[in-house]
Amino acid sequence: MKKIILISLILLAGCTKIDMPTPQPSVEKIFNVKESKVVNGQSIYFDLPSAGVYTLTLIDKENGQVVSRERFNGQAGENIKNIYTNSIQSQYLYLLLEDVTKKEISKTTIIIK
Repeated sequence: MKKIILISLILLAGCTKIDMPTPQPSVEKIFNVKESKVVNGQSIYFDLPSAGVYTLTLIDKENGQVVSRERFNGQAGENIKNIYTNSIQSQYLYLLLEDVTKKEISKTTIIIK
């Protein structure tokens, strides 16, 4: 009888699911890398030096034409924006971050998948 109980306890312990915490994926800041691949609707993360009005501009890398421009109120520290690329024809773009005085803060290359 003791052997049956012992075997039952071992089987019970062996079949229990161990809950392990799922690690949070690290978020790569878009301006911390030379180039990034993006898909439509993807969130991009970046840091701002202070709160204020900023502009994100997408520029066609081949001909230098502005494809998209968004002005937004940013906060100091980490900011998150979504990037939409369905209507963009070019595959290689510059992503430019400027403050309200048109001073360039950061620039990177993005590749549309």
